[in-house]
Amino acid sequence: MHNSFEGPGAAAARFTGLPATGERRLSGALAEVTLDGGRVVMVKRGEGDRAAQAEAAGLRWLADAGTVRIPAVHGHDEQWLVTDRVATGRPGAAAAERLGRELAALHAAGAPAFGAPPPGGPEDAYIGLAPMRNVTGPDWPRWYAEHRVLPYLRRAVDVGTLRREEVPVIERVCERLPELAGPAEPPARLHGDLWNGNVLWGADGHAWLIDPAAHGGHRETDLAMLHLFGCPHLDRILAAYQEAAPLADGWTDRIGLHQLFPLLVHAVLFGRGYAEQALAAAESATNR
Repeated sequence: MHNSFEGPGAAAARFTGLPATGERRLSGALAEVTLDGGRVVMVKRGEGDRAAQAEAAGLRWLADAGTVRIPAVHGHDEQWLVTDRVATGRPGAAAAERLGRELAALHAAGAPAFGAPPPGGPEDAYIGLAPMRNVTGPDWPRWYAEHRVLPYLRRAVDVGTLRREEVPVIERVCERLPELAGPAEPPARLHGDLWNGNVLWGADGHAWLIDPAAHGGHRETDLAMLHLFGCPHLDRILAAYQEAAPLADGWTDRIGLHQLFPLLVHAVLFGRGYAEQALAAAESATNR
């Protein structure tokens, strides 16, 4: 049993079998550790029960698809996750186009069901610092409403960032999801938290994905997340994706629909401004 007071260096040594020779804290939860021989790994402290387990399972599941680049997992326990470090460079057009094709292949690798967790991953997982339950459902519209949108709608009201009189605006979207969701698609293998900060542009000319909230879902959700906070060369990513795996007609009209979940998560974690964005996305979805 490991010492609950060990630091990142000791955790890295335990999981890699190599002595740690240096340690650089990047935040309260993240550190770079240099190992004997010069290799550098990332050591992350889980912020909640099963957080490290969920992230490790997600990274391995995405890597198993053999498509987009994912840092290797060296090990995890209830407290720590140790992975390879990605040496970063600058965003490039060629890397963006490659990422578009790789995302299409990742999504096509599929999942057992909507809401399915990665193999070995817990049902009670996380998206960022927020709890996220991976509970399966028979079709995307009902699953998305019941297990993504409505739980965070209730939380946003409970924490006071969304007013009770505003709730029907988003509830109406949930009621109309079967008609708004577009053609039915099979469950895709999603990164699940694919905002720009979780895309690392590697010095090797490839884009790498980190910090997943991986699960079975709708492939448009990952692309909507890329839109949410912007991403370098997004037009090239999407063009290459479309060439490899064309999206259903009207997918751009559904971006706001797929952004409802992350916007409500942000409303719970970060305040009223995101609640207002969620309301605007909901109104846009129901008015088209």
